[in-house]
Amino acid sequence: MNVLVINCGSSSVKCELISSLKGQSLGSAQIERAQEAKPVLHLQGCFAEYTAALSDCPQGIENALNWLLSAIHTQLKIEAVGHRIVHGGVYFDQPTLIDDSVLERIEALAPLAPLHQPPNILGVRIARRLFADLPQVAVFDTAFHQTMPKRAITYALPQALRDKHQLRRFGFHGSSHQYVSERASDYLGCPLDSLRLITCHLGSGASVAAVEYGRSVETSMGMTPLEGLVMGTRAGDVDAGLLIDIARKENLTLDQLENLLNKESGLKGLSNGSNDMRDILQRATEGDDAARLALQVFTHRLRKYIGAYAAVMGGVDAIIFTGGIGENSPTVRHRATQRLDFLGAILDEDRNHDLKLSTVEDIAEFSTPRSRVKLLAIRTDEQRAIATQTAQVAAAGAKVNKIPTIPIAVSARHIHLTQATVEKLFGEGYQLTKRSDLSQPNQFACNEQVTL
Repeated sequence: MNVLVINCGSSSVKCELISSLKGQSLGSAQIERAQEAKPVLHLQGCFAEYTAALSDCPQGIENALNWLLSAIHTQLKIEAVGHRIVHGGVYFDQPTLIDDSVLERIEALAPLAPLHQPPNILGVRIARRLFADLPQVAVFDTAFHQTMPKRAITYALPQALRDKHQLRRFGFHGSSHQYVSERASDYLGCPLDSLRLITCHLGSGASVAAVEYGRSVETSMGMTPLEGLVMGTRAGDVDAGLLIDIARKENLTLDQLENLLNKESGLKGLSNGSNDMRDILQRATEGDDAARLALQVFTHRLRKYIGAYAAVMGGVDAIIFTGGIGENSPTVRHRATQRLDFLGAILDEDRNHDLKLSTVEDIAEFSTPRSRVKLLAIRTDEQRAIATQTAQVAAAGAKVNKIPTIPIAVSARHIHLTQATVEKLFGEGYQLTKRSDLSQPNQFACNEQVTL
């Protein structure tokens, strides 16, 4: 199946046509600086082979996306469309076909990801109009992290408030964390369900995940993408009391506070103006104190999370760096891993410095041969992951959550069910049939079975 993957951001449009069977890119198109006066178009593969300023593409992300998708629609055989959607909330725990009701729920989640969700939705709307006869699938950043245990997703807030507003941690960059975990499993020659991995997705948005035996059990981003690491323009972890104090002293509205945290903080705030790690590294090399501090805070926070997640899993087999910064910055990798010897992760300075990733060589190891914990840089491919999941859903005609999600308690070789859960599974008033008594008073094993 030829799948067109659309990743529509706040200032750029990325499209890639992928053969889901081979995982092969047939062509890609990207419009950068779409909100500026002269957007820039990059075309590769079956689209064309050039980069140029677009005089005929009107300013604005909506116009740019309309222009690009209209051109693709007339040229290529496309069998399905996959969309990266940042926030799936409590509604979506796996990729799903998009219909009107699904789109309405995605739109309702926009306040939780204000930088990403609105352009994601715009991409869906335009693609549904242009490719009305094709299946359109939403692939959610949050889906991979739905396996996190309750202790990892729960905020220490009153239960009534948590229940009323569905307040919990979700996590993001799920497609990337899942993809590089699977690639690490291939590289190490070990089944994913036998590995404890820490995956570091480092770009303008950044997050860390603890992937224990193939399942996400912790991640640094929370209910929104603001929590966790220092990012390009996002603050990451900040004392909530500080925010209350500054809002009072500066007389900030909630919208102004949101703008401060999402668009004026992070590397941009620390370095006095630059949100690009490449610029910060250059300025730090030239002796700029603000840039040096930005680099130090970024890597300190990252190393702190790596140590914490090793503790959460009781150890780690490999630490993975991916994303634009993780794949390309030996300085960041060095600073984040140089004091991890106590974990058994020993950095090889030369391998780290010489490391270059490509579409052919997409994994490189930069730990020493005697390092018990492997240090890996892996080139992420979220588009490929989205294409694979899109093809599976489109072929099956699957809907999200066809099997109901029911909370259970797991014991050694059985599960505990309340009467309410029994009735949800088997029907109102249903009574389980006893097979044998258990050692606990008033509990028994039953003949009924469920599939987990």
